[in-house]
This record gives sequence, C-alpha cells and structure tokens, in this order.
Amino acid sequence: MSPYEDDSVDWAERRRIAEQGRGDRAWSLWGPYLSERQWGTVREDCSPDGNAWRALPHEEARSRAYRWGEDGIAGICDERGGLCLALALWNGRDRILKERLFGLTNEEGNHGEDVKEIYHYLDAVPSHAYLKLLYRYPQAAFPYEELVRESLQRGREQPEYEIEDTGIFAEDRFFDVTVEYAKADADDIHAVITALNRGPETAELHVIPQLWFRNTWSWQAGQARPRIARAPDGGVTCAHPRLGPYRLAFDGAPDLLFCENDTNLRLHGWQPDAAGPFKDGLHAAIVGGDAAAVRRDAGTKLGLHYALRLEPGATARIRLRLSAGSRVRPVDGDGALVGRRVAEADAFYDALQDGISDPDARTIFRQAAAGLIWSKQLYCYDVRRWLEGDPLQPVPPRARDGGRNGQWRHFAAADVLSMPDTWEYPWFAAWDLAFHCLPLALLDPDFAKKQLLLLTREWYMHPNGQLPAYEWEFGDANPPVHAWAAYRVFEIDRDRRGGRGDLAFLEGVFHKLLINFTWWVNRKDAQGRNVFQGGFLGLDNVGVLDRSRPPPGFGVIHQADGTAWMAMYALNMMRIALELALHNDVYESTASKFFEHFLLIAEAMTDMGGEGFGLWDEADGFYYDEVDIPGGGMLPLRVRSMVGLVPLFAVEVIEPAVLQRLPDFARRLNWALENRPHLARLVSRWNEGGVNDRKLLSLLRGHRMKALLRRMLDEAEFLSPYGVRSLSKVHRDEPYVLNELGGSFTVRYDPADSTSNMFGGNSNWRGPVWMPMNYLIVEALRRFHTYYGDEFLVEYPTGSGTTRTLSAIADALEDRLIALFAKDVQGRRPALGTRPPISPAPGAEEALLFHEFFDGDTGRGLGASHQTGWTALIVNLLRDRARTRSAPRA
Repeated sequence: MSPYEDDSVDWAERRRIAEQGRGDRAWSLWGPYLSERQWGTVREDCSPDGNAWRALPHEEARSRAYRWGEDGIAGICDERGGLCLALALWNGRDRILKERLFGLTNEEGNHGEDVKEIYHYLDAVPSHAYLKLLYRYPQAAFPYEELVRESLQRGREQPEYEIEDTGIFAEDRFFDVTVEYAKADADDIHAVITALNRGPETAELHVIPQLWFRNTWSWQAGQARPRIARAPDGGVTCAHPRLGPYRLAFDGAPDLLFCENDTNLRLHGWQPDAAGPFKDGLHAAIVGGDAAAVRRDAGTKLGLHYALRLEPGATARIRLRLSAGSRVRPVDGDGALVGRRVAEADAFYDALQDGISDPDARTIFRQAAAGLIWSKQLYCYDVRRWLEGDPLQPVPPRARDGGRNGQWRHFAAADVLSMPDTWEYPWFAAWDLAFHCLPLALLDPDFAKKQLLLLTREWYMHPNGQLPAYEWEFGDANPPVHAWAAYRVFEIDRDRRGGRGDLAFLEGVFHKLLINFTWWVNRKDAQGRNVFQGGFLGLDNVGVLDRSRPPPGFGVIHQADGTAWMAMYALNMMRIALELALHNDVYESTASKFFEHFLLIAEAMTDMGGEGFGLWDEADGFYYDEVDIPGGGMLPLRVRSMVGLVPLFAVEVIEPAVLQRLPDFARRLNWALENRPHLARLVSRWNEGGVNDRKLLSLLRGHRMKALLRRMLDEAEFLSPYGVRSLSKVHRDEPYVLNELGGSFTVRYDPADSTSNMFGGNSNWRGPVWMPMNYLIVEALRRFHTYYGDEFLVEYPTGSGTTRTLSAIADALEDRLIALFAKDVQGRRPALGTRPPISPAPGAEEALLFHEFFDGDTGRGLGASHQTGWTALIVNLLRDRARTRSAPRA
C-alpha cells in the first residue's frame, strides 16, 4: 500500500498535485499519454509528396513499427513513452484485432478526417491516480469497408455517415468495456477492465490487455532492446535500460502471447526471409490462428489473451497491476483501492464545483475535465532527424528538405502536451493549447503554467521568435493569444494561492513573448503600417478568399482580425508588464511601450498610413478585411463574420490604484493622451472615469461598440440559441459574392459542416458556434462592464425592446453556451443532436461528448467529437456562473 493511504479522502488529490508541483513525488510519471492515433500523422510520414494519410494508413498500422510514438485504446504510458499498457479486443467476427481506433482519412470523409468509434472519457484526476474510459465494442463484424464506401459516395452537402447509421448497435448488440486505472503510488498502477454484454444473446469476447515497449532500437545502432518475459514465480517481468525493472501481475489464467514490436518485413516485401515474430503477431495468432506468429516466453510486446463468453447482461472483470521493481505484488482483488480513488476524485471535484448545485451541470463539468486530462499526450518529433533520416533506415527523399517544416530544424519535442482531440488532432496546436490552459489552471495550475512556458522554449519557438502552429505546417500563424492565456492562468492560480501570484512564471513567459511580439511586428505587417496579416489565423474558411494564399492578381489582404489580435496582444503585454511593475519598477517603461504600440494599431485600423481609409465601415457599423487590388486601390471584403467581432477582444480596464503605484507609467500615458488627442479619442475614456474612476482602453468606444453589438446580438444575424455564430445568418439569403480579376468568389451561411474544400473541409467558420471565440466575447463584455457599470444599457436581443447591462448580456450568452450540453425540456442535449443516444447501462453514468464546433441553428456538435480541447472551456463557464450568480438567467 502507498505511504499516502493515510491521507484524508478530502485532500488526497490536492496533496498529490502539490507533491508533483514541488517535485516531491513524480505522480506525472505515468498518465494517459498514449496516443489514440499515431498513424496518418506528419511525424510518421517519410513520403516525397507529404501525404501523411497515405504514407502510413490504418491498414498498415498493426504491422509497421512507429518511429515517433505509439497508439492504443484506453492506454497509458510513462512520460517518455517507453512502456505502454492498453486494451485490445476481438469479437470473433472482425477481420482484424481491435488494437486501435478506426476512422476516415481526410480524403475518405466527406467532411474530412473523422473517428468512427464510440468511446467516452468518464472520469480523471490531474495526478492520474484515477482514470476511467468507456469503449463500446460491436458484437457484429466492425463495418470498416461500409464506413469508407458510404462516406466516399457522400458530398459536402450531406451529413457524415456515422457508425450508428450502419445499424451495428441495434438491439444493444454491443459490449460496454470500461477501463479504470488507479495508482497505489506514482509508479504502481492498478487496472480494471470490465466488460458488460448489453445484447440479448450470449456473445463471444476476447479481451487482450497489451503491454509493450516503444520501438527505440530500429533507428540507430547501439540502442538496447528491452524485454518482457514470463516470470517463473508468476506474472511478467519487464526490463528497460531507462525505466528499470517493472512487474505485471494479473488475475485468472490468460494465454500469454509474446511478439516483437518490429515491422513485419515479410508482409511488406522488404525482407522476405525476416524471421519474426513481428508487431502484428497477436493479430495473426488470435484472429488468424497462426500459432507460429507468437512466442510463449519473451518479446517486446505481450498480449494477455482472455477468451470469454458472456450471457446477456453478464459482466466479466479483469484486474492487472503494473508496478516498478522486481517484487510480485497482488492485484486489487476486492476493489478497495479503486473505491478509495473514486471517493478521492469525488472529493476533488466537490471542492471545484462549489456553488454548482445542479447535478446535470456537475456531470458536464466533470466529464469535460476528464476529457481534458485524458487529452494529455506524449508528443515526440525531432524535425532535423525526421528530415535527414535515421542511420539504420533508408535515406528519406531529398524533395522533403525544402517542404513541410523544412525551416524548423531546431524543433525537437519529447514532451507531454495538451492535445485538441486525441484522434482527429493528435498533435498540439499553439492557439488551441492556450485556451486549454484556462480549464487546466482550475484543475492543475502548475501543469497549465508549464504548458504555456513549454511552447516558448528554445526547442519549440523558432530562433526568429515565431511559435510553432501545428505539425502540418509549423510556419503558419495562429492568433497570438499566448499572452492573454498566460495572464488569465496567472489570475486563476493567484486566486488558488490565496492572492500570491506566481511572478516567476509571469516574468518568464513575458520575456519570451517579447521576442514573439517582435516577430509579429517584423513579419506580419507587410507595409509597416501597423495593419497586420497572418493568413487564415485559425479561422480556416471564414473569408471569401483564401487568406493564406490569395488568388493570382490580388494583393495584400489587410485583416481586421489580424490587426485586432495584435491590438489585444499589445494590451495583454501591457497588462503583464503592469503586474510585474508593481513588484519591479523596471517594467513601467515596458508597459508604456505596449500602450503606445496599441495606440498606433488603433490609429491604423481607422486610417491606414494616413491615406483616409481603414478597416471600420461606418455605414455598416462593422469591421471588414480589405484587399489591395493592383491599380484599383483598396477593396473592402464586406463579409459579416467573426473577423469583424475580434476587435471586441482588445480591451483593458486600469484601476486607479495601479496608476497611483506606478507614477512613471501614469505620466507617460497622460503625455501620450494629451499630445496625441486624435489617438486618445479613438481608444480611451481617459478623462471620463468609469465606475470607481477606472480607465478604459479599447478599440471600441461607446458608439462603435454599440454598433457592433447591434449586429452581434441580432438573432437574424450572429446570435443563435447556443451562442454567437461565426458568420452572420444574413448571408444565407444574401450570400456575399466577389467578382473580381476574372474570378467569382462566394461566402454563404453554412450552419453545420463545411460545404467548402478550403483547408481540407474538416472545419467550418461560415456559421457554426465556436467555444473559444464565444468565451472571449463573454470575457470582453464583462471587462467592458467593469468600466461602464449598470448605467450602460444595450438592447438584447436586438429588436426585442429589452435592454440589459453588458454583464447581464454576458450572463445570457454564458447560459446559451451551457445550454449546448444541458438537458432541454425534452431531456435532450442539443450538442448530441436529434439521434437518440445509446442509453447507459443500469447504474452507470450518462456518457457525454464535447465537439469541436456546433451547428449555428440547432447546436448539434460537429467536427472532432472529443475536443476537450478548447471546448473544455465549458468548465470555466460553469464555474464562473456559480461564482457570480445563484441561478441561470432566462
């Protein structure tokens, strides 16, 4: 038993988090870091054409060793991915062993890549002392070919063909397979696999827990091959040069099948006389009946084969224990440890959910948090080695040298990162990760801070200061929200620490972001006019033109969102500098620098380069991108989209106490505002103190803000029942059409999946509701309210005749977003669509999903289905509502 078993249940998880943070005990050594999809990723692609989906497809994943990671179902591994434990299944009918989740590639899906499995993250705590996942496994043969065939036949205008559409779950003919992990100590993990036959007939089920070593020996000479072997005293021994010895104990009498985690060179025709056994040995032995495909004594991959027959409603339970050292340790036979860890998880979430009385809201909160924790994944990718190849492998095509990520040879990651979605996006994305860190800060502030710092480290950040976007193209530009996230995480952490902020973290990230801010100024302001570009900037197909690669003949696109993001960035950096200046006055002048840069950006948005035109359209009361037409001047692109709402986010309110404590900063501000009155009028209410004499800095003074809100809060335009749409609904009946330079380009309101192929067609910013942007809108409205107070009223919804304060409107938007997941009057959750969900087993919790984005009309979840991820911001919204209001407002 762990020496920590005497801890009180109420504080056990918080104590583990504190021990990890202080470095007293490595609770993070083991976690849910095993990827759900390593195949089809850029880092496993050595092809000359860069088609990662074809370079290593699902069909070859079982027989080819991965170079940069591993994958599995409901798996865990150590923090460097050396030893992995996961689940495999076979129902006696499938043509392949179910070792990994199946989904469509970007080319196969009519809306891009898409996982075609049913699984749910039910529970997790930050130390990974308790984890729980549910996987639903059909009893009939898995419909691999049908899913691909039907999806290829469907067009962009049709819905996706889901696994439920095949009828394979009819009459509940499936197994509920639940996997739980409970740590007795940091390197002592119990696993419980529970299989329940939900169907009406007795059914065959093969449960194969798998333990294997990541292949680190096939790439360069001198790498020792670790070993998993049958132990004479029972159980299994594991020997690894870095991890040291481990033991696996298990109950029952499974058949022990060993093979090697090596590519099947015979199968692929690369070495016809290769001896084996290979990575696909368990598949060949269990599904194919080939006894020669495995060994019985040792290997680098092990399967514990349990062959079961379950009566209708019957349950089987398998217990394992993986622990460091050579001593044999028993499994948790009576479930006492798991029961304790569940109680500790209950206590941990009870404290976090203080004030959230609604049981349904608590379920949403906890499962969103669970998904966020399960989305911690090990990410390994050394770009230089990837481009140049490994000594023991064929030399990669030289055509790749000047292609994808060729300018990022310094990049060398081997870290646990928060992923957007563990199947669809099994790689970090810079701006996604920034949003992840806000809910992470509620759960584990130290981990959130380390994530933000990690992306600014020298093995991630480019020497020129750019942050890597995502592995498909590190050089793309994501919205610069890192400073915003860093300060918000600082605030959340300060609240948890009783008012003591982590200044070392804030100062460390600030210094790195100074370099990144400079990169933006030098690289994304093409004409030096403080008007910024950046390409698609995370909003994919939002524009009428491809903003990353405009069609031939078009000049520079001056982006309203790119420029507003930079205004926000300047204010965020100013805010951080002010915080640091309260403790070290050397930062006062730095705060002044960012304030003045903000003024210049605000000026440019109204009058670019003194040429009399800007990004604000007074007649429409909206911000638009503008494009240079060679010989034809500037052309506004009058698409009413989220692009024009981003200026709302650039807002800061300064407390008078800050100005009193920082007199040099206050003097410089007063000088700038007195000597640049035309700028002051654009951005501030400096001489008109707000509530408690606060000072306002914003791109939007009262008139422009009300004009923008009039559109945003109009249910015929942006306001949906479930948040703010990414494109005005007016473009459904009035599409925006651009006929220019011999081409015709159209933007039409699409509330659901994309009907465009732009950026792969696997996301859509032409109508759906996106959680991160809505979160920023809610936050901006609350910040404006701290200045304007209760006297400033805005009609909500537009045309209703009812006015509300900005804070009340923020509350109402918050309620609409929460309503995506909450049960409506009919007991349905809008995000789950109209299809009746599979009911939980008797006594089991309801299983939820958290999608990437949501239908702008119905709220149905779309895109990646396990996007916790930024959709985990629902955790912050629920907590904010509980802290500011006793009950939701209508």
